[in-house]
Amino acid sequence: MMKLKFAPALAVLFVLAACSSEQPIAPVPEAQKVVPEASALPVSETGFSQNAEVQRFIRQQAGLGVMGEGQLQQFFAQSVYKGNIVNIMNRPGTSRPWYEFRSGNAGAGKINGGRRFYQQYRQVLDQVAREYGVPAEVLVAIVGIETNYGSNMGSFRLADSLPTLAFGYPRRGEFFQQELHEFLLMAKEEGRDPFSFIGSYAGAMGMPQFIPSSYRKWAVDYDGDGQRNIWGSVPDVAASVANYLKAHGWQRGGKVMVPVSMVPTPELLALIEEKTALNKTVGELRRMGVTPLEEVADHEKAVLFRLETAPGQYDYYIGLNNFFAVWQYNHSRLYVSAVREIANGVGGGKL
Repeated sequence: MMKLKFAPALAVLFVLAACSSEQPIAPVPEAQKVVPEASALPVSETGFSQNAEVQRFIRQQAGLGVMGEGQLQQFFAQSVYKGNIVNIMNRPGTSRPWYEFRSGNAGAGKINGGRRFYQQYRQVLDQVAREYGVPAEVLVAIVGIETNYGSNMGSFRLADSLPTLAFGYPRRGEFFQQELHEFLLMAKEEGRDPFSFIGSYAGAMGMPQFIPSSYRKWAVDYDGDGQRNIWGSVPDVAASVANYLKAHGWQRGGKVMVPVSMVPTPELLALIEEKTALNKTVGELRRMGVTPLEEVADHEKAVLFRLETAPGQYDYYIGLNNFFAVWQYNHSRLYVSAVREIANGVGGGKL
């Protein structure tokens, strides 16, 4: 895995903790979660070590056996609050149409890069695909969208980004406190200095951009070297992504989405705007006026959606079981559509 300069004292403490008999305790019980105090000054003013909320988190984590209180105090003393991360998170979100999203995420350059990546690592990618039942081109596509085939895995220390978001971004503070809990356990289990983990500003890591909880649940040591190296081992990366998709319901041999013909009635447009879920069968959608343009069984569950191919112009689709499996990786219909676009371009199939 990556070789970085660690903080020696803290690194030793984490390695020793990893070798101890303490068993990791996963999610933080509801009664143990940090409840922010209205009187506490923000961490941007106090720093981590002087922040009352952080100190309560330290005591709770120590009580759960994640790390000793002294180790946690040292960790937060060396963590750096990153205000620029909070600024990025606070930027207003913009919803892009498919024709723009496709150009930036699934264009010819991304597909050609995927073909090169597949050719370079074809043997292990095909082996993983056979074992997990997830096509190699889908694994390639996800790595391509997430990090451009490993060329952009982020530059933030997770030991800075996760504490910043856990205690400096109240809107999702509970989520990031849970991920910080998972991260501390991960560093302990892997026997690594927590300051050696590098990732995105939002705490995602490696070529597949796993957050700590995903890493602990689904990362795989496929090459058998004793490390789940999602930063530099393509075998580990491929198996980890395949393991994630299989665990989230990917069905071997199934399609992702199918184009349909339909008249956009108010009823169908309202259905398109519903939350992404497999709430209808293909047969039910047929009876509502949706005609699949490829063969698909009536009993299959599906979600109806549309892609804007040009301003004001739409193509309509049904996403099937494997659509929903990829959607679990990133809750965006555009993301899933881009994964399919790259995968079809790399593998020559029609997912």
